[in-house]
Amino acid sequence: MEAVAKLRNTRISPRKMRMVADLVRGKKVSYALNVLKFEPKAGAVYVEKLILSAISNWEQKNPELGGNIADLHVTKIWVDAGKTLKRIQPAPQGRAHRISKRSNHVTLMVDLLEYPEDADALEEVAADIASDALSETDQEDTNS
Repeated sequence: MEAVAKLRNTRISPRKMRMVADLVRGKKVSYALNVLKFEPKAGAVYVEKLILSAISNWEQKNPELGGNIADLHVTKIWVDAGKTLKRIQPAPQGRAHRISKRSNHVTLMVDLLEYPEDADALEEVAADIASDALSETDQEDTNS
């Protein structure tokens, strides 16, 4: 059962926040928190708090699983543009330049990573991945 956490109207440009979001997308929650703890980018603090909020939401949604957050993963994270504050900066010769102070909205989803329960399904997935990799190398050889 996925849990969602949203952060709205953060005063960082969406472009800068997307760079931080890309660091944690698809990663384990524990790994993501460790990466964000030492990340110097300004958006890392906000995403770290958002992940902690999503973990708390997941625990409240799934009380029967207890505090088992070891297998939680960041399944989806996306950053949308928020309000843009428009300001004026004085420029030479009586002109004015427009300054855009951008904000963003971040949405994050966490869930348990589902593994196939039987070994046969796991072997099939591994065989599919191997065959895909093999076919890609064959195509590269024929194109050369």
